[in-house]
Amino acid sequence: MNIRSLWTLILISAAALAVDVAVAQDFPSKTVRLVVPFPPGGAVDILGRAVGPPLSRALAQNVVVDNRPGGNTVIGAELVMRAPADGHTLLLMAPSFTINPFVRSKLPYDTVKDFAGVTRLASTALVISVHPSLPARNLKELVALARARPGELTYGTASIVGRQRMAMEMFKDVARIDIISVPYGGGALATMAVVGGHTSMLVVNVAEVATQVAAGKLRALAVTSLTRSDLLANVPTVAESGFPGFEALNWFGAVTRAATPRTAIDRMSAEIARALQLPEVKDGLNKLGLSPAAMSPEQFDAFLRDEMQSNGKIIKALKLKID
Repeated sequence: MNIRSLWTLILISAAALAVDVAVAQDFPSKTVRLVVPFPPGGAVDILGRAVGPPLSRALAQNVVVDNRPGGNTVIGAELVMRAPADGHTLLLMAPSFTINPFVRSKLPYDTVKDFAGVTRLASTALVISVHPSLPARNLKELVALARARPGELTYGTASIVGRQRMAMEMFKDVARIDIISVPYGGGALATMAVVGGHTSMLVVNVAEVATQVAAGKLRALAVTSLTRSDLLANVPTVAESGFPGFEALNWFGAVTRAATPRTAIDRMSAEIARALQLPEVKDGLNKLGLSPAAMSPEQFDAFLRDEMQSNGKIIKALKLKID
């Protein structure tokens, strides 16, 4: 490298550093928008509205939740992808974000190249539940029943390619059973279908069935976390039920434009993590079965890559497509 090239490189690096410092000093300079690609009332919406007020105080800027449902989160993701890459617009997302690239022939963005991880926000256990009339008192009995009646039992999920479907497919693989998926337009509808006896069982977030289990309308067999859920403390884990090491959590996180300055991403990640640990936020989420689970941007990027690899294998094996 000659002297002129070296000086050019030094000047470019200095200019980039100056811009990054300026961003760090000025960010945020306007309203921060948390785009929720789901209707109001769901877990992602609840998380956004829980961290919004403390974020607003910490950042000294308004923080608004913008619900943009549709397209299995594609509409909201595209909106964030087209927003300025300045850290003021974040997508609050669920596992469907990592599933869409494998079930859609074309997306208006590149999930890996166009987005950068900010942080994971929270996770929740799923629970495998059955209608009380099903002759299975625990997970081992369910597996035995499914093996005796391959392809006859059905399980309800919140959507055709959501995290619940991926979790049950993972369990079917390790348990070597054949149970048919029946997707519904949300966890509440899937729950009601099993309560009504239309499907044999379901796998959904623990909070969505805790009341029905307590009322005896559903029988909870196992939760998919490595530790028991406070909402269903008497229900064993899948690992305790004869499948050591099995874990399949539902999770929620935040991403933003890949070109966003690192200082802005780091600031948002740190402030969200602090907000999640505030007693009023943490306690409120725990009551809904949501456990704060913040990650650094680097950790969350790696987590997303792992999720995409795992989901991709399942979807390719099932040959799933939604368009």
